[in-house]
Amino acid sequence: MGSRANSQAAVERRIRRIAQRRGLSLLIAQKRNSKIEAHGGYMLRDDETFAIVFGNRQYDFCADLEEIEAWLEKDEGEAGE
Repeated sequence: MGSRANSQAAVERRIRRIAQRRGLSLLIAQKRNSKIEAHGGYMLRDDETFAIVFGNRQYDFCADLEEIEAWLEKDEGEAGE
């Protein structure tokens, strides 16, 4: 059974909501290149400062959705301590 809850668009929406609660925006690469296609296509930006907080380590948009989600979960765990 194919679930739309796990489709890429649904995962993007869920991560976008989590990020927004933390004052972050999920950015998606509009212009793709082979490096982005192979490794990711996403970054997180702080809404107040417009600084990129995750996803630009080796190059812009280097994170994939799983990495973004893990970073958000890690960040939430640290904030709750």
